[in-house]
Amino acid sequence: MAQAVERALDERRHLIVEAGTGTGKTLAYLLPALRSGRRVIISTGTKNLQEQLFFKDIPLLEAALFGELAEREHDWSGAPRLLKVAYMKGRANYLCRAKLYNITEQPVLSELEEVAQFEKITAWEKETETGDRAELSFLPEASQLWPKLDARADNCTGQKCPHFDRCFITEMRRKALESDIVIVNHHLFFADLAIKAAAEEAADAGVLPEATAVVFDEAHELEDVAGSYFGVSVSNLRIDELCRDINTTLTAKHAVTPTLLQSLQSLRDAATRFFAALPFEEGRNAFRYRDAFLEDRGDDYLSFNNALARLVAELERLPEKPDETHAFLRRTHELAVALEFCMESQNKNTVFWVEKRTRRASRQHRNARTDVFLQATPIDVSGILREQLFAKIDTAVLTSATLAVSGNLAFIRGRLGIENARELVVASHFDYEKQALLYVPPQLPDTRHPAFLDKATEIVRQVLEITRGRAFCLFTSYSQMQQMYERLLGEVGFELLIQGSAPKSALLEQFRATPNAVLFATSSFWQGVDVQGEQLSCVIIDRLPFAVPSDPVVAARIDALTADRQNAFMQYQVPEAVITLKQGFGRLIRSLHDRGLLVLLDNRILRQHYGKVFFESLPPYPRAIDIRDVEDFFATKR
Repeated sequence: MAQAVERALDERRHLIVEAGTGTGKTLAYLLPALRSGRRVIISTGTKNLQEQLFFKDIPLLEAALFGELAEREHDWSGAPRLLKVAYMKGRANYLCRAKLYNITEQPVLSELEEVAQFEKITAWEKETETGDRAELSFLPEASQLWPKLDARADNCTGQKCPHFDRCFITEMRRKALESDIVIVNHHLFFADLAIKAAAEEAADAGVLPEATAVVFDEAHELEDVAGSYFGVSVSNLRIDELCRDINTTLTAKHAVTPTLLQSLQSLRDAATRFFAALPFEEGRNAFRYRDAFLEDRGDDYLSFNNALARLVAELERLPEKPDETHAFLRRTHELAVALEFCMESQNKNTVFWVEKRTRRASRQHRNARTDVFLQATPIDVSGILREQLFAKIDTAVLTSATLAVSGNLAFIRGRLGIENARELVVASHFDYEKQALLYVPPQLPDTRHPAFLDKATEIVRQVLEITRGRAFCLFTSYSQMQQMYERLLGEVGFELLIQGSAPKSALLEQFRATPNAVLFATSSFWQGVDVQGEQLSCVIIDRLPFAVPSDPVVAARIDALTADRQNAFMQYQVPEAVITLKQGFGRLIRSLHDRGLLVLLDNRILRQHYGKVFFESLPPYPRAIDIRDVEDFFATKR
């Protein structure tokens, strides 16, 4: 793999590589990148993988290359000095000093918990070198305070800011410009790419430095991430934040006027009426919309649009405009353009849909809050990526442990629009025929049958008794997870953990620390989770992970393929499910010494013709359909 990456960099070609678990793919692309003499951006699927690259893999390479000298040449964070490497996250991960100082001068905190957190952050700001929120172990994930302090571009005045030279974003950019390797995540990469695509005339658009090569690790995620950033979104949350920021900032600057306050209230009222009019059905959190709504509630749309226009006029009319006013004008204009696109665009490669998201109640906000998002998402991102990414960069390397379907890479190549790319499939060196067993109970009813859950629960209970817990039970739906967890609670003699009862990282630590534990989880635990050794000896998956066909984006993709006279099921739904299943099963065997059982409770893989595609795509697991084979597997010593 390293030789293939080096050749791609030397010859300025694109490359797609499936590298099975345990092949050491991060080292296989890092060393050629360092040797290339070019600036290379490494984009990962998660912040955890970013941290692994920066704090573990890069120092490992540095030690191998420079020996004892490397151990003495590290800066405050453990970051390498001998190798020029930068680590970048999205702006919302960093503290904004201007916001911090403004709140200090104009206190707007009311909750005691927020005040206590603010005091700790104020002390931390004086000593932190990065301003990275990750250093604040005391701050909850759903903190209500952090959005008031983070460095998102919404209120940024750039070089006009009095704290520009000491800004953490300025420092992050400076380090990136001085580095040969820049480590980011997919969300930051595509947010930056979308900004640059929309503002080609702006030389300083975006935050990432220019590069002629990029490596995408966990490249199976690219289609969905790219789609989200090349679409547009309007929400009541964005309106609330805009109105709050304008009011707070201009009041502190003594620049607010009575007519401006009226326009802010008018915007809030118009947005409330607009989002309340969206016709949600009971039990559905997302649906496609457009023409019928525009005909029935066009007045609400016009009122919303007019309120945005009035706010622009009031901001422009301010006699003395603080620097922040220009950012507020830009944000308001962007909202107006996005709203018009969502409601009036005739772009045939776009699906228009609405989504509800419920935020959990917190100590500060006792009632859960529902936010509504008006979305416009590209149906097919291949043309966008071909034009905005692959045609503009000399070398793109796409890699993951799960890219191939039936042994080839045609599916991912077509979905992403990458042409003339070299391809390589590198098998894992794990001995799956000895280390794993795949059990598919043939006696279970179809997953859609009313009796499925009861009978599947009994199978899972039997399996957990044989494996003595030590299992992940992974589900394609939250309700199925909850129901099976409740049925097994008290029925098995092992501690049962369930997603949602604690943050993901805390649950994983609890699983690792609790002998014979069983973890019930949904999609977020299907990838990027690594538990080695006997503690995880079984992975159970409830059904083949086909994307929900009622999901608006999935439905639109199916419709587009069908309209093009293609078999959407075999050409899109099955390959997508194959890649997801490979990710889920990939949680089990993570080292040469791991050994364990894979269970799929969906026997369509045995009965349906498309089951062959799944088996052709999975590693060569031995298969079992009799529970006695499972007992024999665990009775056999390594």
